[in-house]
Amino acid sequence: MQVKELAARVQPELVELRRYFHQHPEPSFEEVNTGKRIAAELEKLGISVERKAKTGVVGTLKGGKPGRTVALRADIDALSIQEETGLPFASENKGFMHACGHDAHITCLLGAAKILAQLKDEIPGTVKFIFQPAEEIAHGAKLMVEEGAMEGVDGIFGMHVWGDLPAGKVCVDAGPRMASADMFTITVEGKGGHGSAPHQGVDAVVVAAAIVMNLQTIVSREFSPLEPVVVHVGKVVAGDRFNIIASRALMEGANRCFNPEIRRKLPEIVRRVAENTAATFRATAQVEYHFGCPPTINDGELAAIAQGAVKKLYGEEGLAPMPLLTGSEDFPFYQEKAPGAFAFLGVCNPAKGTCWPQHHSHYTIDEDALQVGAAVYAQFALDFLAAK
Repeated sequence: MQVKELAARVQPELVELRRYFHQHPEPSFEEVNTGKRIAAELEKLGISVERKAKTGVVGTLKGGKPGRTVALRADIDALSIQEETGLPFASENKGFMHACGHDAHITCLLGAAKILAQLKDEIPGTVKFIFQPAEEIAHGAKLMVEEGAMEGVDGIFGMHVWGDLPAGKVCVDAGPRMASADMFTITVEGKGGHGSAPHQGVDAVVVAAAIVMNLQTIVSREFSPLEPVVVHVGKVVAGDRFNIIASRALMEGANRCFNPEIRRKLPEIVRRVAENTAATFRATAQVEYHFGCPPTINDGELAAIAQGAVKKLYGEEGLAPMPLLTGSEDFPFYQEKAPGAFAFLGVCNPAKGTCWPQHHSHYTIDEDALQVGAAVYAQFALDFLAAK
């Protein structure tokens, strides 16, 4: 029996699983019951289970023939959002919700495990099923890698459901797909004074405002207009009272890009702009820069295998284009250990009211896409292992 037919056969189970996980969301590194249920489902299939990264799960299925090792990854954590869908299986954990579709990711990967367990004797190699915690805080993938989840892995494939893509369609283009996300903090030190005598002080508010505006020239004047870059200040805190010259200002922001070389240059550019702008006003600026997630860049060979898997299952029409996303993922930490590809699975169906943006309190999916996700995961694993 082919993968597509096996996926259709397990679809009712997938709907039941997805609704269970949706109803019982757990935040990053607190996915205790989620991990237990995942482990139990894998063990029922005869798949060996290891626990990693506090609440993560790694299942290993050894095929009946020798070969390489492929990893399939899903994230499992929920968001701190109060659900407003009104669904009969809405979140029972107040203040938490699967508003980014991780409940679907868990389900699709469990579906792939169900399919591949039935094809075990035909599999030329080993399949690892990585269920990762804490993607929403960008710590889970790194910890899974540190604890050995990628040992012996030759290639990895991940997937994310997406509310802007038609239900059941898949996008898995080669090259950059999601941006990096790095954070910075700028502390401005000026000189306080009375608001009636600004010449006697060094106003940290004015300095911070100038730094915010000058940072915007990084995108427009430091890099090619053909290179997407975001420099964003999201928080500015300064001052104590309306008639006091502020002596200090704190700024927090983030940078995003798709080009690793630009990412390497940004910390020094932000530092130069902040420090020199502050010096213009006789103030100082101290920059702390923290690298978060690298850009998600699909390996060309693995992206081609994934596209071929989709075509094999659903024909050319199973693929759909999708623009680059300036959002980020921690999937690239796996790609530092082995080539990887990351796909997007559409869940938008206007007739079913499932076209909500990620992280929205009304977010839900077209559950017919679950079997598609399960099938694509499974077919990719088989095709990767069969490739020489």
